[in-house]
Amino acid sequence: MNHAPVPIVEDGPPPAAHEAGEQHPIRVYLVVWGYLFVLSTMSYLVDYFHLQGTLRWTLIILFMLLKAGLIVSIFMHMAWERLALVYAILVPPLALGTLVLLMSIESGYTFWTRVLFLGGGG
Repeated sequence: MNHAPVPIVEDGPPPAAHEAGEQHPIRVYLVVWGYLFVLSTMSYLVDYFHLQGTLRWTLIILFMLLKAGLIVSIFMHMAWERLALVYAILVPPLALGTLVLLMSIESGYTFWTRVLFLGGGG
């Protein structure tokens, strides 16, 4: 039996492949620079208006994470990388942050258990 080869049909160009030497438009970098400038200004305004307490730290951390996300995704080219590489870079810090949160919760429980049963926390 002689079978004819099955033709390969291509539906247009291949998916967004990252070709060697490919340049991204300068507009992308200028827009991100503008966002970073605005976020830095807003971070400065938190101190300028003397915000205090939880609101202050929530805003500072929010602006910091937004700026870090822009820098990593655009200037470090993570927005154009394979998903496996993105997971390899982002999952370990997220796992560590989760573990730190769990340890923080556990430390509070341990402290109050000592206060309750041993009569002191120190």
